[in-house]
Amino acid sequence: MTAQLINGNELSSKLRADVAARAAQLKARGTTPGLAVVLVGEDPASQVYVGKKVQACQEAGLHSVLEKYDATLSEADLLARVHALNADPAIHGILVQLPLPRHIDAQKVIEAIAPSKDVDGFHIASAGALMTGMPGFWSCTPYGCIKLLESTGIDLRGKHAVVIGRSNNVGKPMALMLLQKNATVTICHSATQDLKAHTLQADVIVAAVGRRNTLTADMVKPGAVVIDVGMNRNEQGKLCGDVDFAAVKEVAGWITPVPGGVGPMTVTMLLVNTIESAERALAQRA
Repeated sequence: MTAQLINGNELSSKLRADVAARAAQLKARGTTPGLAVVLVGEDPASQVYVGKKVQACQEAGLHSVLEKYDATLSEADLLARVHALNADPAIHGILVQLPLPRHIDAQKVIEAIAPSKDVDGFHIASAGALMTGMPGFWSCTPYGCIKLLESTGIDLRGKHAVVIGRSNNVGKPMALMLLQKNATVTICHSATQDLKAHTLQADVIVAAVGRRNTLTADMVKPGAVVIDVGMNRNEQGKLCGDVDFAAVKEVAGWITPVPGGVGPMTVTMLLVNTIESAERALAQRA
């Protein structure tokens, strides 16, 4: 059996078309959805990510503001900019690109963002909303994973899902989102004993640890759905995930490739959250 590919590029295109349609509807009612992206320093990877986010906004008809600052920017000045963006009615989403320079407390900056504009889903209020099932913004990468799982048509109710990784940005929110879909969830991590014993029981596996070949073919139950969140490089410098893709695809029922799986969905869900924020803001003014 060869697994069916879950095409993140294809699904992303469909969702972005929906974002563009919703943006057009908002514009017709006098509201242009706006996203502010703040970049501090010259981190090369961050500059690439920021560029993709701004381009995606423009292509979907959203208003984007990119603010670039030297790495010497003080924490106080950055917090002042965040507060100003909070108060700007033309801005519906605020994203401060991580990592930040060492002299800036990233968590303090994240918590300074108004929860109503936390389209990255990193604020404690967003995490609390996810935990309690209240309305809020879901963290973009695991939210994208949920959309990929839904695209398979598989009902997650009652399925056993194993999440490998417990980060605040992916692993933990991923587990909570799966719980909301009525899956039975196991979280595995660096201290887990006999990872293979857990993954062999899984109907769904989400690998999110940032280490190549964490999941191999002998660890996967035939027909399982495998979502690979990892972004690594092999010896040849080629992009690869946490899953031994070539071998696992011969066992799994569904699998995401790297690249072209989870990656494109992260930026797309940022756009979805920003549109949602703009729609909520308009509804509150009505």
